[in-house]
Amino acid sequence: MFKFLPYTLKTLWRHRSRTILTVSGSAVALFVFCFVGAVQEGMNDLQRRQEAKGSLIIFQANKFCPATSHLPQDYDQQVARLDGVREVIPVQVFTNNCRASLDVVVFYGVPPEKLRKARDFELVSGNWSEFEQHQDAAVVGRAVAARRGIKVGDKFSIGELSVNIAGVYKSDDPAEENYIYSHLEFLQRGKGMNLVGTVTQLEILLNEGVDPVAKCREIDDKFHGGPIETDTRPKGVFQAHSLGDLIQLIGMAQYLGYACVGLVLALVATTTVMSVQDRIKEHAVLQTVGVPGPQIFQLVMTESVLLSIAGGVLGVGSAMLMLKVTSLSVGAEAVTIAFTPSIRLAINGLIISCIAGALAGVAPAFQAARTEIVPALRQV
Repeated sequence: MFKFLPYTLKTLWRHRSRTILTVSGSAVALFVFCFVGAVQEGMNDLQRRQEAKGSLIIFQANKFCPATSHLPQDYDQQVARLDGVREVIPVQVFTNNCRASLDVVVFYGVPPEKLRKARDFELVSGNWSEFEQHQDAAVVGRAVAARRGIKVGDKFSIGELSVNIAGVYKSDDPAEENYIYSHLEFLQRGKGMNLVGTVTQLEILLNEGVDPVAKCREIDDKFHGGPIETDTRPKGVFQAHSLGDLIQLIGMAQYLGYACVGLVLALVATTTVMSVQDRIKEHAVLQTVGVPGPQIFQLVMTESVLLSIAGGVLGVGSAMLMLKVTSLSVGAEAVTIAFTPSIRLAINGLIISCIAGALAGVAPAFQAARTEIVPALRQV
């Protein structure tokens, strides 16, 4: 196969317009495939991380968007006294859009002394003391900072809510880098809010070995007859419920990924068939000088696979680069999914391009290998 590689490359270059169009079409298809896969990777990563943490979210029963949930803040003291509860963090949530959006901005207001207990952050710029000492200060994830062009010392505003950026943080969890954390009291007392004494939700950190499902039932039973009923779920389940319809759309988008693979197959197969048809007499000459049919089969297969791999490398590479640079995310009801570029996704894209090229080349390669010498040479 490698013996004829220079010949194959010359053949592809001889029909450069057709080659470039095929490679470009394959690249676009693999680019879309990687974008669809990156959303699914982000969703899977989000669920996997939250299941591992074992934390719970208490939300007001029968409410959906965070703007509609108002729990009494003193619920945190009652929950903290339950067996197995390590920490309770009251959280006030503010978002510019509860519906699905590619540019949702989410503020989490938490007591500053509890933020580092609840989250594993590392500041890449700024300092924690600046955040802790000023009530209108906030720390932002580097993904949202990159999208919005935010840096330490800036004032960032959404509607009537304005904060001073005290730090930019990074996290092992890509989804966490799409949030802005501010002081709990700042969000409660924000202009036009008047939410003192209430919070959107309570986040509970459990001790090891505690059954999260049983603890959810215990908490909801405790507040069943209280002033506000609660709906408690493991954090991963809560986020999946919040994303709801968005998860279904992501699942349906997988079919778009499959369609892209089919497009690569069709493009490469069409180009290879055209190439074989153009070179029937050329293949006959090769057989005349002693090249056997199996080697001609390998020759055409190499051409098909090279076309597909070239498109795969270009499409996958550009998709990974754009995903890394843009830090895209999609969110709904104050929960975000980061478009997650991964080595696994890139490898899958390249493997798919190889398989598509091989499948696309089988029929035309078989046709070229069975070329009858005499009828083909009569076309000269």
